[in-house]
Amino acid sequence: MASTDFSRTVSTPSQHHTFDRSGAFFARLHIDLILLLLLIALATTGLAILYSGSGQEIGMVKRQAVHFGIGTLLLFITAQIPPRLYQLIAPWALAVGTLLLIGVLVAGVGAKGAQRWLDLPGPLPRFQPSELVKLALPLAVAWFMAKRPVPPRFRDLVQALVIIFIPTILILKQPDLGTSILISTSGLLVLFFAGMSWLLIFSMIGIVAAMAPLMWFFVMHAYQKQRVLTFLNPESDPLGSGWNIIQSKTAIGSGGIHGKGYLQGTQSQLEFLPESHTDFIIAVLAEEHGLIGVCLLLALYALIILRCLYISSRCETLFGRLLSGSMSVTFFIYVFVNIGMVSGILPVVGVPLPLVSYGGTSVVSLLLGFGLIMSMYTHRQRK
Repeated sequence: MASTDFSRTVSTPSQHHTFDRSGAFFARLHIDLILLLLLIALATTGLAILYSGSGQEIGMVKRQAVHFGIGTLLLFITAQIPPRLYQLIAPWALAVGTLLLIGVLVAGVGAKGAQRWLDLPGPLPRFQPSELVKLALPLAVAWFMAKRPVPPRFRDLVQALVIIFIPTILILKQPDLGTSILISTSGLLVLFFAGMSWLLIFSMIGIVAAMAPLMWFFVMHAYQKQRVLTFLNPESDPLGSGWNIIQSKTAIGSGGIHGKGYLQGTQSQLEFLPESHTDFIIAVLAEEHGLIGVCLLLALYALIILRCLYISSRCETLFGRLLSGSMSVTFFIYVFVNIGMVSGILPVVGVPLPLVSYGGTSVVSLLLGFGLIMSMYTHRQRK
């Protein structure tokens, strides 16, 4: 009897095929169901962490939920557009993004010594054009390289570097060194996936290293230099520039393996940890849920990145492979840089934790990017 019952339990066809039918339904909507479920899991986790990191401010959580709703709607819309249309609009998207960056320099809104936003009416009243360029730049570079032979010729690389250089300089002048580095990296990753030779890669690394002293004296602002000095020795100014990273490492270390429990973190709940709802939000997770909680979050990020790389490998067109591959690795870099700066192994550059830190423009632009990746994969020709 026990054997018969077990057989009847595990052989229900409806249970076996429910996920397959759901996947087929979403495929007709040009949505990758696995990636969508992973993103929903990350967004839900992010809202729970944000509730604690914001000092249990439900209003902030509701606003972030609205941001996720807008971003998810745009993800669905973006995924419906075929890749060939993205190839047509790619250069124009970067042109619009570049004009908006110029608008920021002319009439942008400042905060904390930086001028990075434009005030707009609607659900996202403060818009950061650099978030749009995060999508437009790899889109334009992928469009450019897809029209050239691979591996790329030297003259094609020079032209592509000019495309990358212009918006990078405009963002650097806001000033936003961290975002300018990350955005330029997204464009350079397109060149890497296009087959740029390792000799050129190492040559570029050497040129950047050689230019570092010049950047220190002639490009970097005083607060950016202070961030580097604080990274090297945060204890030199424990009550000033070193406060953030010292409190962050204290929160991470005090969480131990299992953490202190949800809403029980002293550093975040007693407001010792600054920017606990934005750049340093993972320190809240580490204090309350310990190493286990951080590892689970990293595992979720890893699944998303691996799924995106799988999608990239299955794209039919060179344009799709270049774009989705670049955006997948760029997402990993965002995660790595945020966790690196919060844990003290990288300088603090103001990079939020993707889909976890509070921020409307960041959430919407990231979800738009995942919509682009889905479009590159789901609009395959039917055999």
